[in-house]
Amino acid sequence: MLLRVNQKTVARRFRFIASEARKSHTLWLESLAKRPLKSVQFDDLETFEHTKCKPLSVGLVVEPNSRKIIGFQVSRMPAKGVLARIARKKYPLRKDQRIQGWNRLMKRLIPVVAPDAEWKSDDHPFYPKLLRLNHPHATYITVKGGRGAITGQGELKKLVFDPIFSLNHSCAMLRANMNRLFRKTWCTTKTLRGLVDHLSVYVKFHNQRITPDLIHQQA
Repeated sequence: MLLRVNQKTVARRFRFIASEARKSHTLWLESLAKRPLKSVQFDDLETFEHTKCKPLSVGLVVEPNSRKIIGFQVSRMPAKGVLARIARKKYPLRKDQRIQGWNRLMKRLIPVVAPDAEWKSDDHPFYPKLLRLNHPHATYITVKGGRGAITGQGELKKLVFDPIFSLNHSCAMLRANMNRLFRKTWCTTKTLRGLVDHLSVYVKFHNQRITPDLIHQQA
């Protein structure tokens, strides 16, 4: 309104910028394929579209030395706990698409991550099966999750030493730098596509401006 620009123009420009960011990220991954990564950390954070009765899972894979985001995926999932009963009454049945989403992401990273690389995450039940399917020779290390600290939007953990600090720190930065991921915000995601576009733009900014360029210094 202040700039006298139509909202449709802003939306189209935002989608164009997101598309260009994805192309740039794909080219960057192709350059990484020349020297595949030896170690990655992965997990997901939860957000929602329109209402907390429609949760979303944002899967994230991070290179631990540089904290650069290697890949992400967004999947729909059913509500849990008290919200599950409310969601069943108000909305159609919501399928859990996380397994399919993680499978696509892990398959996409096959050229980028070395076959014998170390994959580290918390002890989620379906991670081992998906990892064996796409990266059968990888070393999978699980760590116990910790309680969220007051700092870091609840993503950083109350641990003396956090084995997946790079991943949790990146999740905390996502929540701090993307208004739709704030714990308490009016800026909620309305469509899954909108979240994917926003993440695409942020990932490029995160990798090029925020994180140190150390990814090629690993042995």
